[in-house]
Amino acid sequence: MVEVIFALLAVLALIALGVLGLRLMVLARAVRDLPGQLGAVLEQNHRAMLVDLHDGLAKQAERVGAALADTSDRLREQTGRELAQTREALQALQTALNGSLAQNREALQKILAEESRAEQELIQNTMHRSTQQFTTSIEALTRKIDERLEQISGRVSERLDEGFRKTNETFVNVMTRLATIDEAQKKIEGLASNVVSLQELLGDKRARGAFGEVQLEALVRNVLPQSSYRMQHVLPNGMRVDCLLKLPEPTGSVCIDSKFPLENYHRMLDSSLSETERAAAQRQFKADLKKHIDDIGGKYIISGVTSDGAVMFVPAEAVFAEIHAYHADIVNYALQRRVWIVSPTTLMAVLNTARAVLKDVETRKQIHIIKDELGKLGKDFARFDERMRKLADHVRQAHEDAEQVQISSRKISDRFASIERVELDRDEPSPLPAVEIKDENQA
Repeated sequence: MVEVIFALLAVLALIALGVLGLRLMVLARAVRDLPGQLGAVLEQNHRAMLVDLHDGLAKQAERVGAALADTSDRLREQTGRELAQTREALQALQTALNGSLAQNREALQKILAEESRAEQELIQNTMHRSTQQFTTSIEALTRKIDERLEQISGRVSERLDEGFRKTNETFVNVMTRLATIDEAQKKIEGLASNVVSLQELLGDKRARGAFGEVQLEALVRNVLPQSSYRMQHVLPNGMRVDCLLKLPEPTGSVCIDSKFPLENYHRMLDSSLSETERAAAQRQFKADLKKHIDDIGGKYIISGVTSDGAVMFVPAEAVFAEIHAYHADIVNYALQRRVWIVSPTTLMAVLNTARAVLKDVETRKQIHIIKDELGKLGKDFARFDERMRKLADHVRQAHEDAEQVQISSRKISDRFASIERVELDRDEPSPLPAVEIKDENQA
């Protein structure tokens, strides 16, 4: 109010000075226009006007001072009354605010306590359901693993039993044949005085051929399963081979033919003959071997049907040793024709190698089945790992939600404490972070 009054006085003074200035300008213009003889009159009038103006300003100042004093007293009294009323209103407002804040704090504490209990129950229920699901998954996976292991164990047991059964059958067959051989040997010994010698028996080519075929069949039958060979098999070209080995790729079918070049072998070792006759017998022995090699290479090696090589079986170890010891050119010729010369001993090694190959193929088939089962088991474990990861994410999310709720509660408590200390800031309080509680069924 005082400032308003001073502003009005300043405006009045400015107006008065403006009016005075205008009058002075008018007078100055009149003075310039009037002749010089009017100077004394104008000076007298000017002095009178100045006196009147001074008197008016003095009176105006007195009136303004009185008005200011009166106004100042009234303003002081009114300001005192308004200050007293404002102080009383502030005290009443503070009392009401404290009561309202206490009520709001109690209500918020109740709400927070209820929400905290609800969230704890939700977390406990979620963890309980997750634990139940995890236990159920573990039990189901354990049952599947047990079933798969039982299936694999049953299959392995069946395979082992089948292998043992085949081995026992082979052993029984071997023992039966050994018993037959023993009986035949006894019969031969008993009839030794009534039969010709083995030398005379083998003098016939057909007898020697039959002897070689029987010996070949006995060796093959004792080593390989029946499904892996054929005796006296007819090839697509119409030729009959003594034995056909059915081996897995890339070897394929291998032909074995029995040859027994005995006559010229005995002649070249007969000391009763002359050197010339023995040399001729040796040349004929080589010629017979080359003819046998050519026959085997031409008849029993068929492109796309059999293997790229064939086997010539020599039933006598002595003949085989003679060939490899003193006739290397025959061996090289046979290799060029892709024919391998074997004796009963070396044929056993070849047959054992073939049996190992067949066994390896069967084992690989079983390994494929086991790999398939292990692959299925690996998929089950992968699903188990994925479900375990989801369960861990749910537990971690519940833990983070609990921490967020704790942070919100701490901030609300700090805010209440600041309100009690009358430390309200001018800025609006930052909103509390939203706490999102994810249900496991929605996740």
